[in-house]
Amino acid sequence: MLVTGATSGLGRDAAVAFAREGAKVVVTGRRDAEGQETVELARQAGGEAVFIPADMCEPGDIEALVRACVKTYGGLDCAFNNAGIDGTIGTPTTNYSLDVWNQVMAVNVTAMFLCMKYEIAEMLKRGGGAIVNMGSAVSLKVSPVLGAAYITSKHAIIGLTRTGAIEFAGKGIRINAVCPAVIRTSLSDHLMNTEEGKKYVLSMFPIGRIGEPKEVSDTVLWLCSPEASFITGAAIPIDGGSLLK
Repeated sequence: MLVTGATSGLGRDAAVAFAREGAKVVVTGRRDAEGQETVELARQAGGEAVFIPADMCEPGDIEALVRACVKTYGGLDCAFNNAGIDGTIGTPTTNYSLDVWNQVMAVNVTAMFLCMKYEIAEMLKRGGGAIVNMGSAVSLKVSPVLGAAYITSKHAIIGLTRTGAIEFAGKGIRINAVCPAVIRTSLSDHLMNTEEGKKYVLSMFPIGRIGEPKEVSDTVLWLCSPEASFITGAAIPIDGGSLLK
């Protein structure tokens, strides 16, 4: 099992969840200390994990990462392509920096394409596998505040997911996306650190609360499991009903 962007947040939570279920997990990201912390948490959960550093802006790192996964554990059966960045929140398109745009596209889209490219090649050697890509609720709708680069990149992830799914459905490889809205992380804590902010965020969710990290990792676990064997090309909202509004 490979989890990108696993040095913190939802990636870390997913890596630990997979380790708890008995998967051998490759944790990756740019920050060594945080990566080793994730590995230790995975081991405390009773699983096996290693940290292999990689920069998602470096195509060579991504190819080497997948090769290292195979060398370490003998193959690759599942992957959660979670790494991503936000870009400039709240900046209108007319003021958006090209440099920031290019950085968001490099991490959120190009890196995910390369992850899939090399992951699928290894999974074909084993007769199948499962990939889950990290989308967003704004993969399925737009927001007036999240910015052109982030929203465009998250829409592109659905295109990547569905293209890979239809290309390799007959070869035992399933590719899906999860599309969370606001989940309880350090970012959501920042958004809700005032009563006004909390009221605004909660107003987006008919269910009356934001999501928990476990609700994302449980969905990723399920999509990688035999219980989801008839599901591919799906973009699954984890959004508390926000898409209904």
